[in-house]
Amino acid sequence: MKLTVVGVGLIGGSFALAARSRVGAHVRGVGPEAGQALELNVIDEACPSLEAALLGAEVVVVAVPADRIAEVTARVLASAPPDCAVTDVGSTKRQVVDAAGGDERFVGGHPLAGAETSGVIHARGDLFEEAVWYLTPTKSTSGVMLERVHNLVSAVGAKPTIVEVDEHDRMMAAVSQLPHVLANVLIMQADTALGDRRIPATGPSFRDATRVAGANPEMWTAIYLANQQALVDELDGAIERLTAARAAISNGDAAWLSEWQTIASERREALSEAGLSGGTLTELRVTVPNRPGVVAEIALGLRDADINIVDMALSPSPDGREGVVALWVADGSAEAAAACLAGLGLPVL
Repeated sequence: MKLTVVGVGLIGGSFALAARSRVGAHVRGVGPEAGQALELNVIDEACPSLEAALLGAEVVVVAVPADRIAEVTARVLASAPPDCAVTDVGSTKRQVVDAAGGDERFVGGHPLAGAETSGVIHARGDLFEEAVWYLTPTKSTSGVMLERVHNLVSAVGAKPTIVEVDEHDRMMAAVSQLPHVLANVLIMQADTALGDRRIPATGPSFRDATRVAGANPEMWTAIYLANQQALVDELDGAIERLTAARAAISNGDAAWLSEWQTIASERREALSEAGLSGGTLTELRVTVPNRPGVVAEIALGLRDADINIVDMALSPSPDGREGVVALWVADGSAEAAAACLAGLGLPVL
């Protein structure tokens, strides 16, 4: 496989290492750290320009900072070969999907992996092991491109999970970006309350709640603004809940507070237990017409039914008019998946 990584930092470099060792990919890199990546044997070639890096590429991974991903992705799509799949690693998706302009080669991506450090010097080939990797195909996404990216993500050790673009951004605003905002608020609040007094010994609750405060100011500013509306919506919801808690505390409403605490405990446990299904897999095979977006429709339909595709394979017919899509899902989800596919007009063979 010929792989191009645009932006060979921690994430891009780690992907390059994993792809080289696990699938034997020949990796070209381009960007400020490409020369260092070559010296560290992270990539096979360091290219002087984007155009040179894209020659003959089968897959391109855009791993530049959040505030540049949309613009760079558009440039990549303008120059990449017609049969080349393009994906990215940004933590917000709407801007980059819009920048792709409905190009069938683009599959938005977001690995839930990282480290406290940055830069290609810290890249490692096991960074994505067992990590959830969100993919956000649209109705215009080619099934062949989705399959290629899905399989490559699986090959580097991650767990590809397909989700709709705006759902992804709402989810990330709630579980990733809002916690960073609140951690900053808690630090500022504690600093104001303490004034010039020495910081007292703090318990684990304060340490845990503020661990991410002040994380990489440049990167997180770009992330906040890239997902601006979804984050504002989550902040509005948080303000409403804080206002309700303030009223209950002010009014001495012990019953409300007790119920509130109980509900939070129950929902935290449910959220902590949520995850991808493991265990035995079942293969489902469906015949699909050769039309744009049909595989993405299947993937998003199953996602809406809370069924994750662990693996997939496409087999076109000799005349190219249709094909067979093989999907592997957790054994316990197979019956529901078959019903979902039938509901899409694609009965299982």
